[in-house]
Amino acid sequence: MINLIQNEMLKIVRRKKMVYVGLIIAILVALFTYAQFKELERTKEKFGNVDWRTTLQQQIIDTQNRLTSSGISDEWKNQLQLRVQQQQYYLDHNINPMEPGAPTFMRNFAQHSITLFLPLMVMIVAADLVSSEIGTGTVKLLLTRPVKRWKILMSKYLALILSVSIIILMFGILSYLISGFVFGYNGWSAPILTGFNIEAGELNTNTVQLIPQWEYLLMEFSLVWFVAVLVGTITFLISVLVKSTPVGMGIMLAALISGAILSNMVSSWESAKYLFMINLDLTGYLAGTAPPIEGMSLGFSMVVLTVWGIAALIISFLVFINQDIY
Repeated sequence: MINLIQNEMLKIVRRKKMVYVGLIIAILVALFTYAQFKELERTKEKFGNVDWRTTLQQQIIDTQNRLTSSGISDEWKNQLQLRVQQQQYYLDHNINPMEPGAPTFMRNFAQHSITLFLPLMVMIVAADLVSSEIGTGTVKLLLTRPVKRWKILMSKYLALILSVSIIILMFGILSYLISGFVFGYNGWSAPILTGFNIEAGELNTNTVQLIPQWEYLLMEFSLVWFVAVLVGTITFLISVLVKSTPVGMGIMLAALISGAILSNMVSSWESAKYLFMINLDLTGYLAGTAPPIEGMSLGFSMVVLTVWGIAALIISFLVFINQDIY
């Protein structure tokens, strides 16, 4: 099995996929770092060199002004109201939610990347692990060896897990190094509030806890890794079912984009909470954002994603073991 995994990793390395993924991550991190830097400059020009409390108070005022607009939906208005309540909670407890530094950038960038950007990076590696070899016929060479089919597929899946772990590691390291060049590398011990609960559209702060940022990042990146593995597993299934890699990537891309759209539109469609793409934003539960559908929780979403992952893995093995390859 170890030799098979090494063989699969060599294939991934030779195709330079990890290099391309690393370059894409580095470029986007640099772009977002520059955008955040320009935003900070704009804030200084607008308000001067004020402390974080004044800036946060102004953000609350701006959000409250937006709430008076008649052009926003009720769902978005509820989101804004919850944001104001959270910001006010930070003010009342004298905690800066945006402590400057690379760790804070990592926290925010991971939170905004978990539903689309990182899944797309995983898809680059997972989309053709099986389909490309079936399409070109190279999988026949593997099947001529005295190795059972399930071992061949398992080696590919374990190589995928290893690749996903490397992608998440690159994401964290590049985010820290590049953003730290601009914002500094301090902030690991900055206090972060977590445990906000949304009950009946209201913010519940009874379970809020104060933890250091390094601990928050550890939990956040664990959830990011979990989502990345789940997306990789489903993409792996599509790679087994569909011989054409572009078609497989198109199917997965459509699912991810539809999930990003539906998350803002499905509050009244309760059954949608069982779709895997609606449950990808696990870091939102840590940050205290309202779930797409009332009643969803971190535990619920993790169970739903786990069921999808196990089902995808079982179907992948059943199909690969029993299909005719010619």
